[in-house]
Amino acid sequence: MANPLLRPLFTRTRKTLLIPFTSFNFSKPISPIRFPLNPLKPPPSFDPSNSHLPSTWLIARFSTEALIHSSFSPSLIGDKDKLKGNKKSLKKSRFDFTKVDAKLLPTVILVGRPNVGKSALFNRLIKRREALVYNTPGDHVTRDIREGIAKLGDLRFRVLDSAGLETAATSGTILSRTVEMTGNVLSRSQFAIFLIDVRDGLQPLDLEVGKWLRKHVPGIRTIVAMNKSESLDEQGLLAAAAGEAHKLGFGDAVAISAETGLGMAELYGILRPILEDYMLQLPTEEKKKDEDSVDCEMDCGEENLPLQLAIVGRPNVGKSTLLNTLLQEERVLVGPEAGLTRDSIRAQFQFDNRTIYLVDTAGWLERSGKEKGPSSLSIVQSRKNLMRAHIVALVLDGEEIARKQNSMNHAEVVIARQAIEEGRGLVVIVNKMDLLRGKKNNSLIDKVLEIVPQEIQTVIPQVTGIPVVFISALEGKGRISVMHQVLGTYQKWCLRLPTARLNRWLRKVMSRHSWKDQATQPKIKYFTQVKARPPTFVAFLSGKAQLSDTDLRFLTKSLKEDFDLGGIPIRITQKSIPRKKPSIKTSKIKSNSSPRLGPRGVSDKRSHSSDVSF
Repeated sequence: MANPLLRPLFTRTRKTLLIPFTSFNFSKPISPIRFPLNPLKPPPSFDPSNSHLPSTWLIARFSTEALIHSSFSPSLIGDKDKLKGNKKSLKKSRFDFTKVDAKLLPTVILVGRPNVGKSALFNRLIKRREALVYNTPGDHVTRDIREGIAKLGDLRFRVLDSAGLETAATSGTILSRTVEMTGNVLSRSQFAIFLIDVRDGLQPLDLEVGKWLRKHVPGIRTIVAMNKSESLDEQGLLAAAAGEAHKLGFGDAVAISAETGLGMAELYGILRPILEDYMLQLPTEEKKKDEDSVDCEMDCGEENLPLQLAIVGRPNVGKSTLLNTLLQEERVLVGPEAGLTRDSIRAQFQFDNRTIYLVDTAGWLERSGKEKGPSSLSIVQSRKNLMRAHIVALVLDGEEIARKQNSMNHAEVVIARQAIEEGRGLVVIVNKMDLLRGKKNNSLIDKVLEIVPQEIQTVIPQVTGIPVVFISALEGKGRISVMHQVLGTYQKWCLRLPTARLNRWLRKVMSRHSWKDQATQPKIKYFTQVKARPPTFVAFLSGKAQLSDTDLRFLTKSLKEDFDLGGIPIRITQKSIPRKKPSIKTSKIKSNSSPRLGPRGVSDKRSHSSDVSF
């Protein structure tokens, strides 16, 4: 047996380099002269190729050097030449993807059967937890196409998360509609990552998906990724799984783990050359136009920044149909079933030379504590997207309003009030107006057009002038009106008023306001705007008198009426300016600067008069 004093040293080394303790062979003698205390900084006389150290020590040394000199975490491999090849592949890219607009970036779609980790890999690539991830073998969590910008080292590309493919789905069902939608998106993509679950092995459904891809999109470049391979890395079963993946007919497979990040360096090495070749084939004119557009966006003000629009509402009111109408494409799954949308889908489009990020949220439900699985995650995600949005589009069901003679129920009132409290602009959209057509329903349409704005003003009294748009998303009517109202509300939300204009306005407003007591009337020294998005104002007061709630409501109402700021929340705060007290130094200076008179008896005038009197 080896010297027992060396055991603590090997244990400390194992903890530092994550090497199994049993991998060292203690039966061989180790020379104390050639043994390095630190494998990263060996002594000058140390030659690892001629030493008597075990091979696992050399593996740890070379693997740790690879971890230090690269931005990725390659797995510990026993082949030293393979590690050198990985280090060469991590060199700087021939093309700078960070300076390219998202429109020109290559598109990579994630495909595979259900529950293989597509959404987890999507979150790993975009470096955010946007897609819902839940272990539901018998159900589909993802039903729509989600888009994001992947950041893999210095690579940038558009990545799409798709629903699980089931080629044998019955026609007309939700599964068949998701397969059709995925096929439409695949035809517009350049590359695909075909994910399989390496723990389950190659399933018959994987082979069917592979045949479906070769039949419907034969020209797309497909990369097979064996996901969930972190458990097989230790057992040495990856070679057998890779050989089995060759049956799919898409070449060599790469072993990854979307949960832990294993194999991202290998995926980078495969994607980099093909993405570079794609970008180098693009015309140079498009790249120059793209750079000019990026410069223009950098110089624009707040009003021209990308607009974040969130579509919220109760289930089955037509939110997804409205999103498809605004995008003018079948982007999300729609149907008569309630609760189809689970993920909050984010999409980008252009309207009047303005970039708009559109978010379709799941149906807003009250949290009762009984939700389980994806439904509970959808509720949390919808609330987060409401917080991130600039403008909130609340969708109502026009048919239900006409039937119940009530425009908003409790859940919709909660949405509207929360949007106003968070300082967001609000636009109300009444959908399904096409169902109220007919001779008998003419009176109902007139009542709906009259009642809805009145009830909204009654329910949300703190904000006046909330725009209401009546549309039919199924027929595509009202799209332009919705966008005009959204853009108008956003411009008001970003409005900045100069201080001189506000003070001129204030003098006129204060003159027509009826004060209870003129003696105790607060004196506003000046009024200014300190912030936009939403507009926030500060009234600086002189004296101890403060503005009452009635005065603040009067100023808020006057601002909205005089500057046309309806539909957005306005915040007014007040600050008192303390009176300046004369300091000790200034009082001393004044006393020293005042002329001093001498004693009365020493005055020339007094002495002269005394002489005359005597």
